[in-house]
Amino acid sequence: MTDPGQPSASSYLSAALNRAKSIARGRGLLPGVPRGSRPRPKATYGRGNSRDPRLLGDTLQRLFDEQGWAGQVGIGAVVDRWAEVVGRQVADHCQPEDFEETTLTVRADSTAWATQLRLLTPTILRRIDETFSPGLITKVRVLGPSGRTFKRGPLSVPGRGVRDTFG
Repeated sequence: MTDPGQPSASSYLSAALNRAKSIARGRGLLPGVPRGSRPRPKATYGRGNSRDPRLLGDTLQRLFDEQGWAGQVGIGAVVDRWAEVVGRQVADHCQPEDFEETTLTVRADSTAWATQLRLLTPTILRRIDETFSPGLITKVRVLGPSGRTFKRGPLSVPGRGVRDTFG
């Protein structure tokens, strides 16, 4: 028998059920509606309240644009993905060396590859425009291999030195 001063087990169960229902309603769950068909809250992703979460890529792009870094980041991407832009075989024989304004300077490891790169310049510019933003690079300057220098070291001599016999 139950004591008249104590609540019954059914009242404990009823109170627990009411608590569970209120928690479910607070989470947006509706009784009698299957889980997959319940309405979901819409995310604003920065279009509503200024405190809403934003996508990282959008935030970084806004920061780059505000600080004027967009071009520098684009150039870094070109240098980083150089083999993808020009192809593995060409990338094995030339490397981007410098960037000034919208001119990319590339150094080839032989004069033959430098000539080949000069012929491929329109194709390289088109691929850069397709892969990255148009107008990022408008001119490609191709340099051949740098020659030896005799200004320092054991072969250094005053005057023209050993260079006067080169051709």
